[in-house]
Amino acid sequence: MPYRNLGMDLVRVTEAAALSAARYMGLGDKEGGDKAAVDAMRAVLNGVDMDGVVVIGEGEKDEAPMLYNGEKIGNGRGPALDVAVDPVEGTRLLAFGRPNSIAVIAAAEKGSMWQPGPSYYMRKIVVEKAARGAIDIKESATENLNRIAEALNRKVNELTIFILDKPRHRQLIDEIRKTGARISLNSDGDVMGALMAAIPGSGIDVLMGTGGTPEGVIAAAAVKALHGGMQARCHPQSDEERQALSRAGMDISAVYTEDDLIRSDDAFFAATGITEGSFLEGVHFDRNGGVTTHSIVIRALSGSMRFVKGVHQLNAEHIFGAEGLASAVRLATT
Repeated sequence: MPYRNLGMDLVRVTEAAALSAARYMGLGDKEGGDKAAVDAMRAVLNGVDMDGVVVIGEGEKDEAPMLYNGEKIGNGRGPALDVAVDPVEGTRLLAFGRPNSIAVIAAAEKGSMWQPGPSYYMRKIVVEKAARGAIDIKESATENLNRIAEALNRKVNELTIFILDKPRHRQLIDEIRKTGARISLNSDGDVMGALMAAIPGSGIDVLMGTGGTPEGVIAAAAVKALHGGMQARCHPQSDEERQALSRAGMDISAVYTEDDLIRSDDAFFAATGITEGSFLEGVHFDRNGGVTTHSIVIRALSGSMRFVKGVHQLNAEHIFGAEGLASAVRLATT
């Protein structure tokens, strides 16, 4: 059943995570940046009017004391929701000061989010609305690119494809290069890649390749909200993962669309840039003591997409000092 737009509540959550994590940009401390984002995200989430449960979080309870899978979040006074979080998508990007690290969250009606179980990796293809009927993950990359180009009324060599720069993608990269399509190679961050592929004019036309399964579910919320197209299949990267999928009765040949991964018609997606990016600006610490954030908020029910630029007034020494978390949370909740 439709309920009020939680988008602005959720963007405050990602703002808080981004503000806290940004203190660690370029410091080489992946764990420190991620923990700062997790702590801030959790603190703000618990003030949101919802009865939420983390479906995709930082891991199981014993491994992740905060924002673990199954954790209850929200103040219990709002709608019952499944929530997927990635406090820092691109922890290495943040640690080394590289572009396109973001804080991201997705939410949908309780029971509507597909749960990855023992699936850690998923092969994905994502496109904008105009090409959603053209994709078929069972076909080759060449066939898909030809179909996508036709649907977009463009030539294949006019397309730009987002791919993670991983050894597992060597053959895929070679095949795409033979088609003449341009490639954007990225070390991390396929939620951002999927988001850009689903938005016309972003500079990315297609996301292809294998990335994290949890990230695939989060991305599906954005793709669905944008009425884009997504197909995915479990793609185990080890014998251990393959055996775990078999024991769980999961069919690795099954194809999932954005509607399979997010079964609710009312899904929310919010993301805030941490490091500078081509699509979302990073957190900027201004000389006058202000802090600027840049976010996107999308709702599936209405199809609305908002870009939010937050200008927060705070002395920089508070952000970098012991009061950093409290300051970030205070900014995000006022």
